[in-house]
Amino acid sequence: MTLIDTMLKRRSTRKFSDDKITKDELDIILQAALLAPTSMNRKPCNFMVVERRETLDELSKCKDHGAELIAGADKAIVVIADTMIADTWCEDSSIALTYMHLMATELGLGSCWVQVHLRKKDGVWAEEVVREILKIDSHYRIAGILALGHSNDIPEPHTLEDIDKNKIHFLV
Repeated sequence: MTLIDTMLKRRSTRKFSDDKITKDELDIILQAALLAPTSMNRKPCNFMVVERRETLDELSKCKDHGAELIAGADKAIVVIADTMIADTWCEDSSIALTYMHLMATELGLGSCWVQVHLRKKDGVWAEEVVREILKIDSHYRIAGILALGHSNDIPEPHTLEDIDKNKIHFLV
């Protein structure tokens, strides 16, 4: 599969089967995260792999809407970034999340990026909710969580015809 094929095939998956992600699959996804570029190569991101069912269930309630799918995932990877290392934590975390999302697609796995940054749970910032669940120090920020699992419910790939080329503007 070429990179463009992987990009076309990448779709958010919200329903997962009971099949387990293998250690090899998880290792490859984490390698992709560690290969993600960061501003000035500071590498502020850390990756917390969540496998405990009880913790996945807690994380599925970290914000008012859109995190429920984590409860059905086999694993979740919470991306945290050290603000004492880089002020580009949100960008660096987003790139790492994207690399993992694409690698999961390449491996035939289902995945969904669950945004945490700028989301709330009952008026409390979702970052604070996740920080409390996982006991994360306050100088770490949390952009999002990648839910992972096998799935029989992956949407059909996009096609090149789906691209809105009107979004491209050439400055002359």
